[in-house]
Amino acid sequence: MNEYLTLSEAAELIGKSKETLRRWDRDGKLPAVREPMSNYRVYRRSDVQTLFSDFMNPAVEEVCSNFVEAKSEYNVLELFAGAGGLAIGMEKAGLKCVALNEIDKFACQTLRKNRPNWNVLEGDIKTFDFSEYHNKVDVVTGGFPCQAFSYAGKKLGLADARGTLFYEFARVVKETNPPICIGENVRGLLSHENGKTLEGMLSILDEIGYNVVPVQVLKAINFKVPQKRERLILVGIRKDICLKYEYPKPSKKTYNLKDALKKGELFSSDVPKSNGATYPKSKIEVLDLIPQKGYWRDLPLEIQKSFMGGSFYLGGGKTGIARRIGWDEPCLTLTCSPAQKQTERCHPDETRPFTVREYARIQTFPDDWEFVGSTAQQYKQIGNAVPVNLGKEVGYSIIKFLNEYYDLLKSKS
Repeated sequence: MNEYLTLSEAAELIGKSKETLRRWDRDGKLPAVREPMSNYRVYRRSDVQTLFSDFMNPAVEEVCSNFVEAKSEYNVLELFAGAGGLAIGMEKAGLKCVALNEIDKFACQTLRKNRPNWNVLEGDIKTFDFSEYHNKVDVVTGGFPCQAFSYAGKKLGLADARGTLFYEFARVVKETNPPICIGENVRGLLSHENGKTLEGMLSILDEIGYNVVPVQVLKAINFKVPQKRERLILVGIRKDICLKYEYPKPSKKTYNLKDALKKGELFSSDVPKSNGATYPKSKIEVLDLIPQKGYWRDLPLEIQKSFMGGSFYLGGGKTGIARRIGWDEPCLTLTCSPAQKQTERCHPDETRPFTVREYARIQTFPDDWEFVGSTAQQYKQIGNAVPVNLGKEVGYSIIKFLNEYYDLLKSKS
């Protein structure tokens, strides 16, 4: 195994920014060294892993609970619901899903199969009128895809966003008038179109009567999810409500792959057997050479060059390529296709991708949540989902806000 890690590789492995590692180097917390052959500043793998194991040590960490009990029945309208990761999380927190919209037919079948009582509105959101829910839902949630806007004027308005799915999200919020709305997206939204896309979204929510809480990126690993996944959360509070929304508090305790797939704190049994994708023979021969927690740089040099092709000569750590996950670390972010070239997530002991149920466990779906469609469709549904436990913690933060809001209304009446 390669003894040294570049700055990019070390940052990616422990889930910290390069700037954080540079600061730790200055402070002596994780000093960089000179690599003997190249004289580049690098990190000893053993130093990085020792520090990372300190983060992961459950004996010295605490689980922070955001649990809040709902004082009343609060209704959620969920848009872009997918296979239900966020919806199950909201349900587990104590919120009631009154309707869910989703365009993917397999995801809709998954939702109906598991929750026959849920009102699943299948089809393009543009074709639905949600005004029947005006003043009848307490929160609108949705993971709208990130799309570029038309920047017609200095201040982007709702009309400029027409044709994008954020426009539909904002339209539904305007039609239903909930006290709070929650949008979620990838971290990349922060820098999309040099930040203009996010700026436009804030402007549109302002136009329809919602103040936006400072945007945060939540790391799933801090919310009882054994995976290094990040989600940007966009929270709008109706302007007539003078209350502060607080994001869920991160837990200091983190969970790893063993917690996901074996009996323990997260799950009461080992992961059930299920179908899964396979690697072609050529990839198996390469991945057989990778140790736990290793990746392409742990291959013999000639195999590195052959496997990586032109990207071998490009910069960056690319630590997700030919990656075998270790039992004692969280999984890297799951993709929609587990055998996808150059984003391998190989099982620790066996040279294969994670199975469907293993994928679901890593996303903290309950074992009795069944996915409909081909194996590829099931992976896609799981890979696109908000981790259930992250959804639950966000759900508690919504309940806390709504409890305070309705208490305030009662005190005024």
